[in-house]
Amino acid sequence: MVACSCRVCSSVEKKDKRLRSSILVESDTTSFVVDTTPDFRYQMLREKVTKLDAVLFTHPHKDHVAGLDDIRGFNYFQQKPMEVYANSLTQAGLKKEFDYVFAEKKYPGIPDINLNTIDAAPFYIGDIPVIPIQVWHLKMPVLGFRFGKFTYITDANKIDAAEKEKIKGCEVMVLNALRQHKHISHYTLDEAVELVLELGVPKAYFTHISHQLGLHAEINATLSAGMELAWDGQQLFFD
Repeated sequence: MVACSCRVCSSVEKKDKRLRSSILVESDTTSFVVDTTPDFRYQMLREKVTKLDAVLFTHPHKDHVAGLDDIRGFNYFQQKPMEVYANSLTQAGLKKEFDYVFAEKKYPGIPDINLNTIDAAPFYIGDIPVIPIQVWHLKMPVLGFRFGKFTYITDANKIDAAEKEKIKGCEVMVLNALRQHKHISHYTLDEAVELVLELGVPKAYFTHISHQLGLHAEINATLSAGMELAWDGQQLFFD
């Protein structure tokens, strides 16, 4: 066994326990997740999620898609396919990673999904409006999403001007801020703060946080009013 000397990894503070990033979006009638991380099964059990109408994907990297196989439990209890929304790039990745799901001859019990293509056009899932926002993860196009007053963006280090316009006017934003020092494909904390100020979003939570960023309480103490680190299991409520 190798002992971990990282202050974050060895912290007993709940808010320093960081699983892979995803969110659950709910209204009175609709519920869906953005991304199925390798921790998806545990996250769903921990939050006691018993109903799931859809899955939206941001991009095909392993830490955002690896848990897709575990939607089979929702297939079983809901007795219907899972509606999955992804752009063409992510669909290609899913078909490669989970080839058995898309095989012509399927064996019993594998995940059952309906694949829906996301382009630039807004759409609805149940009663929740979805506005796709294309951002850049170095050279990979990644999808962020705006749901009414709320915007969620992960795995980005650049957003084109036209896509920034889709964010302006939202009240709450969740944005990736990987660490303090420069990264090739993620915003640093300072870069994320600068973007929030540029867009004029009044409340921001920073996510997709590496252990390299530091302890939750210590980093939070350095942030301006209206900004804070997100934490696993956190709930946000909107009218």
